[in-house]
Amino acid sequence: MTSTTAKAGRKEWIALTVLLLPLLLVSMDMGVLYFALPFISEDLEPTAPQQLWMMDVYGFLLAGLLITMGALGDRIGRRRLLLIGAAAFGAASVAAAFANSAEMLIATRALLGVAGATLMPSTLALVRNMFHDPAQRRTAIGVWTAALTAGATLGPVAGGLLLEHFWWGSAFLLNVPAMVLLLAVGPFLLPEFKDAAAGRLDLVGAALSLVAVLGVIYGIKEIAAEGVEPRYLICIAVGLVVGFLFVRRQRTVADPLIDLGLFRNRAYSASIAVNVIASIAMMGSALFNTQYMQLVLGMRPLEAALWSLTVMPVIMVALTVSGIAAKRVRPGFLIGAGLLLAVAGFVVMSSARPGSPLALVLAGAGLVAAGVLIATTLTAEMILTAAPPERAGAAGATSETGSELGGALGIAILGSVADAVYGRDMRDASPEGVPADALHAANDTLAAANAAAGRLSGQAGDRLLDTARDAFTHGMQYATLGGAVLLALAAIVAAGVLRDVPVAAAAEADAAELAAAQTKEPREADGFGHAPAAADGSTEPVRTH
Repeated sequence: MTSTTAKAGRKEWIALTVLLLPLLLVSMDMGVLYFALPFISEDLEPTAPQQLWMMDVYGFLLAGLLITMGALGDRIGRRRLLLIGAAAFGAASVAAAFANSAEMLIATRALLGVAGATLMPSTLALVRNMFHDPAQRRTAIGVWTAALTAGATLGPVAGGLLLEHFWWGSAFLLNVPAMVLLLAVGPFLLPEFKDAAAGRLDLVGAALSLVAVLGVIYGIKEIAAEGVEPRYLICIAVGLVVGFLFVRRQRTVADPLIDLGLFRNRAYSASIAVNVIASIAMMGSALFNTQYMQLVLGMRPLEAALWSLTVMPVIMVALTVSGIAAKRVRPGFLIGAGLLLAVAGFVVMSSARPGSPLALVLAGAGLVAAGVLIATTLTAEMILTAAPPERAGAAGATSETGSELGGALGIAILGSVADAVYGRDMRDASPEGVPADALHAANDTLAAANAAAGRLSGQAGDRLLDTARDAFTHGMQYATLGGAVLLALAAIVAAGVLRDVPVAAAAEADAAELAAAQTKEPREADGFGHAPAAADGSTEPVRTH
């Protein structure tokens, strides 16, 4: 049967640009506080634990609530949830900008995390609703993925530029105009979509998923920052136990948050696994790239952030080429190729030394980012295609939760490898003229070594700094080579597991949906010119405006 799937027109592409607004800002907000924190500390005088909660509470709640918010959007309407989240995100941003105490800023950052969790799964699910043609949907998902990455890169740049001219609250006010624009045009450009047969929201399951994700991610991040301690291991163990209870409940509850049957689909489960591993690589690359530019090459944070933007052309070319190749090459092989490209990037980064040119590290970081985005663009498409349209929100949220977990693991695993090598090298070193107490103070991190070197006079400080930089790049070498091995194994497994997924899988699925829809009674077309079908799971549920 020949598919006559309707292609998206100008309205859908304009709507996609609107969807990018919340996506950019949610990912930007993860890093914008790094530049603002010194100014906030001077103004609000937070304690050390309060500083940590300012930084972490946003990401913790964002990750912990993604599954719940994805399922909620499937039930109450994805456009409705997106607009509610946009209003909440804008209001919380204003409150954060004018916070007059550390406690108030922590609370508003928590609200930003809750609101951000409503935005990310809604945007990806709406892409599934607006773009029915496989080739167009692949392009739209590529744009979505690139925007998510661009937001993480632009966050420090935007924060640095604003803080050079305005007070620290301006970094939060950046969110407001974009959210106002989304609220103004979203109701007219974005389609509504909900599953009329979804049933009630499983509140017990929502609580279990929140505790499970928070426990695991909090434990992993704290181990990466503070080292292995029993309390952090207990957090991870509690998270895993609660996660087991969550999965067991999803098997028996009448209206589950996640359709566990999707994991029997190899394309879906393998795509989730690839996303986790790709996020490990991406976070590890960003961690080493940032530290190398700032602490080894001595760049200011804003200068380092601006240099990081130079890899964007490489990423865009790679995504364009992979989009063309996806019309002829099976996705499993393309995903494997993308991961191998990231392997090459890690190998390049592993050759960096204190005297290496900046272009070497940027080239490695660009290859890692390009390869990861090739893989994750294809996995996002397979995740959305494997899930029924009425479950796209929950499916996308599961994918994003895996990515958040992978990011935490990237810092914990690759960061811990690098720190272990750095610490060993520093303990074995004995640079001439460096006092033992200064050398001991420099044992933990390169940042600590920079501080210790600044307190020494004469050439002793330079010797200590040279020793620490050699140790850091040695640790980076081990960590990036370890990441390369992990990605290489993932590439082989992904290509093998997904080798039978055909190029035209998405097109065939859409054709089957269309054929099923044509056997039903005609229904009123939605505002995008697509004829919706019944909400019984055979095709897409009825959309409303």
